[in-house]
Amino acid sequence: MDKGFLLTRKAHQSADVLQITLWIKTSSGPVKLLIDNELALFFIEQVHLNKALKILAENKISLQKYQTLQLKTFNHQTVSALYFSNLTNFYSARDVLIKNEIKCYEDDIRPDDRFLMERHITADLEFKGITSEQANMPTSECFKLINHGQCKRSLVTSDIQLTMLSLDIECSANEELYSIALYASNIVNNNSHVYKKVLIIGSPEDQCENYIEWVSDEQQLLSQFIKAVLLFDPDILIGWNVINFDFFLLQKRCDLYNIRLAIGRDGTTPFWRKNKSNSDQVFIEISGRVVLDGIDLLKTATYKFSSFSLDNVAKSLLGLSKKIANVENRVKEITDNFNYNKPALAAYNLEDCRLVWFIFDKAQLLSFAKLRSQLTGLPLGRVGGSVAAFTNLYLPKLHRAGYIAPSIGDQKSGLISPGGYVMNSMPGLYRNVLVLDFKSLYPSIIRTFKIDPMGLVEGLMKYNASTEVKNITRTEVITGYDGAYFSRKHHFLPDIIESLWLERDKAKGQANKSLSQAIKILMNSFYGVLGSSGCRFFDPHLSGSITKRGHDILKTTRTWINQAGYQVIYGDTDSLFVCIGNDVSHTDAQRQGYSLQNLINAGWRNKLKQDFNIVSHLEIEFETHFSTFLMPKIRGNTYSALDQNIGTKKRYAGMVDNNIIFKGLEVVRSDWTALSKEFQQEIYRLVFNNLPVNNYITGIVRDIKLGIYDEKLIYKKTIRRNLADYTNTPPHIKAALIANSIMVSQGNIPKYKQRVTIEYVVTLDGVQPYEFNTSKLDYDFYINKQLKPIADDILPFISQDFSAITDDQLDLF
Repeated sequence: MDKGFLLTRKAHQSADVLQITLWIKTSSGPVKLLIDNELALFFIEQVHLNKALKILAENKISLQKYQTLQLKTFNHQTVSALYFSNLTNFYSARDVLIKNEIKCYEDDIRPDDRFLMERHITADLEFKGITSEQANMPTSECFKLINHGQCKRSLVTSDIQLTMLSLDIECSANEELYSIALYASNIVNNNSHVYKKVLIIGSPEDQCENYIEWVSDEQQLLSQFIKAVLLFDPDILIGWNVINFDFFLLQKRCDLYNIRLAIGRDGTTPFWRKNKSNSDQVFIEISGRVVLDGIDLLKTATYKFSSFSLDNVAKSLLGLSKKIANVENRVKEITDNFNYNKPALAAYNLEDCRLVWFIFDKAQLLSFAKLRSQLTGLPLGRVGGSVAAFTNLYLPKLHRAGYIAPSIGDQKSGLISPGGYVMNSMPGLYRNVLVLDFKSLYPSIIRTFKIDPMGLVEGLMKYNASTEVKNITRTEVITGYDGAYFSRKHHFLPDIIESLWLERDKAKGQANKSLSQAIKILMNSFYGVLGSSGCRFFDPHLSGSITKRGHDILKTTRTWINQAGYQVIYGDTDSLFVCIGNDVSHTDAQRQGYSLQNLINAGWRNKLKQDFNIVSHLEIEFETHFSTFLMPKIRGNTYSALDQNIGTKKRYAGMVDNNIIFKGLEVVRSDWTALSKEFQQEIYRLVFNNLPVNNYITGIVRDIKLGIYDEKLIYKKTIRRNLADYTNTPPHIKAALIANSIMVSQGNIPKYKQRVTIEYVVTLDGVQPYEFNTSKLDYDFYINKQLKPIADDILPFISQDFSAITDDQLDLF
């Protein structure tokens, strides 16, 4: 059998049979594997079988076969499977049975997904069949076509190299294409091969870069682009908002000129579908190729930036910027370059491609996507997919244990699962605060207390059948919350987490950050899946037994720490903040941190053995020593004695090795001005180092009044919805509406819409878009709304007051 890495999958109707197409990358090139005569299926309860057969016959819906199985629902009802060779019949049967109040189970599992998951295939597979060569027109490149395919999971992780090609387009405000850039720097046979090309409309110019290819018009631009993609033959196409913008616009322009966007490996055009819950989001499927969007992948990998614009991410990750003078007004500059300086436009277009490539390389995004696919069975280009990942891993095991999965909505309940436990904080400016953090708390709770969907079914069955409650809870079930009981023996999720845990420890040991991060995200997603009503395994007994256990663990741990003579000043989900006193050296703080860590871990091992007769997988780690730490009080409360104030939650700052770490404060928020962030960083630095603050505050207030900081008083905010959907009009929407109105009056197309970022300022004439503002800024507004709240978070703890410091200064103006 041959081996390869799965790129794309699709189930479709071929004549009268259901066919599954898998595109696979092998060491010798791409393969199109055709799997014939597959059947689509769903389950119904066996008691409804005769009624169902009669309904299908009356509606002339062809059924390939049916079979009563040794499987049962979570309500212990025996089921029958209905098999269809035709997708139309499959969907018609499902709809008509549901209409006649016959419940269908697992009717939303796509045939291609079921084919793979039941064979435990994620991304690496072995396959065989009848081979024939196929030309990949119009180039001379070839792919293998294998008919009557068979495949199975490969036990060896693939090291097959996937080729990437970065794509970026430039266009007018009217969506007329100017140019298309392509860039790659792939490793082939241990050698780096750089590929760069910019297709641009225009007449050839002397002394231009050799990567520029001139075309006469948009039709030729699109045709040459299609040829370039087919000739390069990438496995992966990457870009920035590449699906919703670049490919979507390319498809629109091809449709306009009746050009087939035939960039599939077999000469097919892309298949488009819309997000059911968000009509503005679209997805693209290209035969044999995967499209990866840089923004989506970074978010999936839990990267956080103040803005996900290409320029901002490139600056943050790479220290590089786009090749254009005014990034925020780039449409005008791009059009000017197209009309008067096409080589400059080509350089800018290519640089965007390169920046995306470098970001992918720096953040190891392709490796992350591959590993995520290998771990979960999710398609490489799948956005989100936590529920699907859980289903892929869990469903085959469930079937082999004799159960089918419930349907979404089956486990409706009046129970509500709480979120993570967040303690009321004790506001103050502290010296020597330790942070103790439970390592992957929710996965470790699942693993320790055997929390599992099937385990809940089996546990309740055992508990309800037992007459000796005390004995059953020690030998066969573990008590959860709200009447939940979990089987000690029959479960899958704890074992899945254990295997992932071991793999993550191995990845850490090998310094494989991409694999470690992919595993961490997957493990942490399991609680969210069980607590999501959009998951078929949702049950508040499951999620509640995780979060409520987490609450009790944090409360008990806090009690132990307090009994040891320390003060817990705050706790959040899986972390505890412990004040150990003023006169403690860094070395002694480290010693006390590890001592607490060992005390707590030993405590949980003993307690869980005694109370539940289980092995503890809870593990707390001493994480951080803050030499100085601020927990602000909630804004609006008058400062007095600390015990009369309410502290904030998820907002604090602390100093480690002379570096200040901010959490939830303005410096890490995107909706505050640049000056407010600089002000917060500096005033905290002064206070944390016991330095005077008065001169700094009066100086910055003076300079604001003199207009010195005008460029740093700009708000930036992204428009999240369509402008017409805003019933109330927040400041950034007011600014957007004003800007659009001005652009229309100037004969231009308005540019501010959903997902576009607007810059605005607050003036004596109200909110104004920054690019069109001619009014004087309202400096008092900025002082009172930007500086004062930040200062009031920290100054009272050193017996200072912002208003008292600034009143004399303000009187001068």
